[in-house]
Amino acid sequence: MNDPTPVLEARGLGKTYVDAGGALTVLHNVDITVKAGESVAVMGASGAGKSTLLHLLGGLDAASHGEVWVDGRSLTGLGERERSRMRNRSLGFIYQFHHLLDEFTARENIAMPLLIGGMAPARAGEAADAMLGRLGLAARGHHKPGQLSGGERQRVAIGRALVTQPRCILADEPTGNLDPHTAQQVFEQLVEVCSERGGGLVVVTHNPQLARLLDRRLTLADGCLTQGD
Repeated sequence: MNDPTPVLEARGLGKTYVDAGGALTVLHNVDITVKAGESVAVMGASGAGKSTLLHLLGGLDAASHGEVWVDGRSLTGLGERERSRMRNRSLGFIYQFHHLLDEFTARENIAMPLLIGGMAPARAGEAADAMLGRLGLAARGHHKPGQLSGGERQRVAIGRALVTQPRCILADEPTGNLDPHTAQQVFEQLVEVCSERGGGLVVVTHNPQLARLLDRRLTLADGCLTQGD
């Protein structure tokens, strides 16, 4: 029987920034639930707070109010070390720019989260090899990022996010730095691999064509999250 616990959930989530110029509220009482195997697009204008929302959902920033649960466990009140441990174990992050480590090979970049989590190097290498094969990069494992194309580098970033088998992937404009054809290919592969593994996927994107490949579309405007088309 499938576990009904959402892989990611937020209730009443809000974020207000305060400085000498006053207070700016970016998010108002946002609710979102992501089930296992579900993919969700978050769309909205530039500056709407999409990246801020993703950072709150991933425990990279603290909310002003509200609560976030990852695989049924609340992030609220956790210390930084415990949040980091949960991020490494239960969440995967993909960004517009791949943020690969230039001095390491594609294989080593993918294996890195497993090594950080304490896995033996031999097992981490085997898992990285399997992921490279799944992403069509088996022949590129020993190449460094500077020797790879833009699409290949982003596939390696996807592999790095997925290799720990996280419960949910959070992706911020993951193909925004690629040409339209390559972006479509990489995006489709991301959705396919996430679906195979049964985890959740939340993607911030400004591209409605790519958003339509996901199960649900939400729109962030004026700090509020609403159902899209």
